[in-house]
Amino acid sequence: MFEKLTERLGDVFGRLTRRGALTEADVDAALREVRVALLEADVALPVVRDFLAKVREKAVGETVLKSVTPGQMVVKIVHDALVEALGGASVGVDLNAPAPVVVMMVGLQGSGKTTTTAKIALRLKNRERKRVLMASLDTRRPAAQEQLAVLGRQAEVPTLPVIPGEPPVAIAKRALQTGRLEGHDVVILDTAGRLHVDEELMAEAAAVHQATSPTETLLVVDAMTGQDAVNVATQFRDRMKLTGVVLTRVDGDARGGAALSMRAVTGCPIKLIGAGEKLDALEDFHPDRIAGRILGMGDIVGLVERAAETVEREQAEKMAAKLQKGQFDLDDFADQLRQLQKMGGLGGVLGLLPGIGKIQKQLESAKIDERMIKRQQAIISSMTRVERRRPEIIKASRKQRIASGSGASVQEVNRLLKQHMEMARMVKQMGKLGQKGLMRHGIGALMRR
Repeated sequence: MFEKLTERLGDVFGRLTRRGALTEADVDAALREVRVALLEADVALPVVRDFLAKVREKAVGETVLKSVTPGQMVVKIVHDALVEALGGASVGVDLNAPAPVVVMMVGLQGSGKTTTTAKIALRLKNRERKRVLMASLDTRRPAAQEQLAVLGRQAEVPTLPVIPGEPPVAIAKRALQTGRLEGHDVVILDTAGRLHVDEELMAEAAAVHQATSPTETLLVVDAMTGQDAVNVATQFRDRMKLTGVVLTRVDGDARGGAALSMRAVTGCPIKLIGAGEKLDALEDFHPDRIAGRILGMGDIVGLVERAAETVEREQAEKMAAKLQKGQFDLDDFADQLRQLQKMGGLGGVLGLLPGIGKIQKQLESAKIDERMIKRQQAIISSMTRVERRRPEIIKASRKQRIASGSGASVQEVNRLLKQHMEMARMVKQMGKLGQKGLMRHGIGALMRR
């Protein structure tokens, strides 16, 4: 998300920060470009106007224009304004209510509501250690209830048994009763959707809301629909009490206007964002971190959190012990590739690194993508256990066999072996230096060797 906006703003502020001094005209010229960039990103016009008015009021002040680094101060002002537009502070799912806490999911058909229901259930089970029950109230869409049951089995979260012909309100009441009797902490109600907002949809949702008094009523909207997502959110907000928004498919939306407009237009906080089809591809929405990503500052905190969630402690300890001994074979290399995929692949990790927008095109032209990781994994999988532990024995005939078995070329096998050799060399230097040596000499000690 935000790739095009990040690129445009990066160009604008790059020129601004390179100047030693700024005039009011310089700031106005930059803000005109920012205006175009925001509108191209599908941000609502009233939001753009309000945003630029706040930025200009602070950016043309004497403190900024006469400072030593005026360009950087303007960027800071824009960053703060973005954080405010996105909602200011992160707002999580509210579970502060007597059990079972009711979470009601609403939205249009095709927005990803059922998948998001399962994602939230898995998240609450794993992160909050909550006992969750899911119930599908969608009696109209074919196989909708079975879809939630399948996702429930994948997430290992129970779903309410289906009784044919039972109406939505009755299903909701039975779900609450089951939740109380079986000691569930949270009951998530996946309501029916429609292709568009209509009276029948709203009447059904209102009836379920009245019957269950949910603590959270979360609207699921597709970020790829841009300004339409904001319009849908506004219509739902006008008809019922929403407590938050979940944006789905943010990994496929390069514009990001829905996120920037949502809070300002609807008044509802964005609580979660879905960034992929997998059940664990759900993230908290942090306005300050999103603002940092938009301005090319990255999200190092998010990167560290993602690593902490995906790294298996026992595996990490084994790897650390081998690294201290200066050992790093091709099995270890394969483990690192698997870890990279768990963290969202190369694209997911690069998107969180500061300044990556400046070299994104170079990476694309070099054809560094997820397929490269999969090909490397295939090459390593085609090796014998002995070859993975002792790559130095892999000569011409073995390379030919490995290439044939993995569908790669001998050149690709050579490239992987060279890459591993370089990494192994650095690991060996780490082992020789030891922990104290690395702390005393730093990474420069590795580069000099």
